[in-house]
Amino acid sequence: MAEHHRTDGRIIPVERLRPGDHSYMDGVDSEARWEVLAAFARTGLARGEKVMLVLDPSDLSDGDAVSYLDGGTGQAENGVRAGQLVLARSTSVYLPDGRFSKERQLRSYTAEVARAREAGYARLRTGGDMSWASRAGVNAQQVADYETSVAALFADACFTGLCWYDRQHCSDHLVATMRNIHPLQVMEYLGALEVTWSPNGARIAGSAELGSREEFTKVLHQALERRPSPDPFRYEFDGPFRYEFDLTDLAFMEAHCVWQLMDFAAGLPKGHKAAVRCGPMLEMALRGLGSAAVPQLELHVEDEEDVA
Repeated sequence: MAEHHRTDGRIIPVERLRPGDHSYMDGVDSEARWEVLAAFARTGLARGEKVMLVLDPSDLSDGDAVSYLDGGTGQAENGVRAGQLVLARSTSVYLPDGRFSKERQLRSYTAEVARAREAGYARLRTGGDMSWASRAGVNAQQVADYETSVAALFADACFTGLCWYDRQHCSDHLVATMRNIHPLQVMEYLGALEVTWSPNGARIAGSAELGSREEFTKVLHQALERRPSPDPFRYEFDGPFRYEFDLTDLAFMEAHCVWQLMDFAAGLPKGHKAAVRCGPMLEMALRGLGSAAVPQLELHVEDEEDVA
């Protein structure tokens, strides 16, 4: 479980990407990266999007990549046959003549979006390995200029992008620069939790499931310990407190973790509140398991954006 203090950016699971999002991911775990890419590609295929993955030449062969993305479902294989899923290599996409041109790349992706729309797809979804930049001698400022210039492509929600920077091939300076430029950072691991603390609570993103339920329970206990009070367990000397939990970027929450959250709220003294921001699906789970019987629990539901 990764923990952060409040920042302006958001760290989200790949499942929470929305049309028009320009996101970034870094890491060193190749298997974890492919799990994220598989989820990224399958989501796009299911939504009727054109999916383009730009891989490093040293990565999996096209056949092995399709097999991994497919996972026995037939989805990726059918996508390749139909032209909905396209695999390309970073050298041919970004360095077609051995050099990089920001203007040419912007024109290229603009044309790809137009072709996807003309072919009847809802939008273009592209994931690109950016390790080529360091090997080609493209410095961090040049990459930053390029990443900034493509922002216009995302304005009409017809393009969704995931840029990944392998920390084994990209400098710490480049990775830090990209983290600051991108509006969103995608979590490196599926099924994990990402916690960002705020003065009155926490934002919890990712997936609260069997593999992360212990971490989820730990967050609830830490919320009590972090309460700004000389003694957070001596409620009789303090006024009512409001714990705030932002769960809008939880892609999944199992019943056990739902019960843990309700038990946390039910254990608060009278007058104290656990205010939970969540989406409609989690609201349904909480109400279905009896949240109405817990007066300390407040639900604030945010409608999810239309992704059709």
